[in-house]
Amino acid sequence: MGYSMADRHRAELVVYALDMAARLGRLEPGCVIHGDRGSEYTSSQLRTRSAELGHLQSVGRTGSCFDNAAAESFWAVLKEEIGTRFRPDRATARTEIFDFVETFYNRCRLRKHIHWGYLTPHETRLRYQQNQALTA
Repeated sequence: MGYSMADRHRAELVVYALDMAARLGRLEPGCVIHGDRGSEYTSSQLRTRSAELGHLQSVGRTGSCFDNAAAESFWAVLKEEIGTRFRPDRATARTEIFDFVETFYNRCRLRKHIHWGYLTPHETRLRYQQNQALTA
């Protein structure tokens, strides 16, 4: 996962988040980048960068919240865990979000479903990578 933050809403934020995920090796060539029909996800900047990285784009159907359920679930957990209160400054908000994503969500929070083996997202990814290496 990649993420970015700024003082205003703009398409480049999604490109920055995509670049972060790519830099950290979290995206494999040919993966699908899914978003809703918001202007940032349908922008030429994101389309160009996705193509440069060799990724495919997908957008949900109009009026169907189920197409973006994984992202909506993440946002619900984020809001529940760190709240929606105002922070004293952007650096504090960035630090709290970083701690939540990198420390709690990816490495401590169990995916409470039998399909995922009750593992954290980080453990799930490691297991997937090990299985890929074994089949290669």
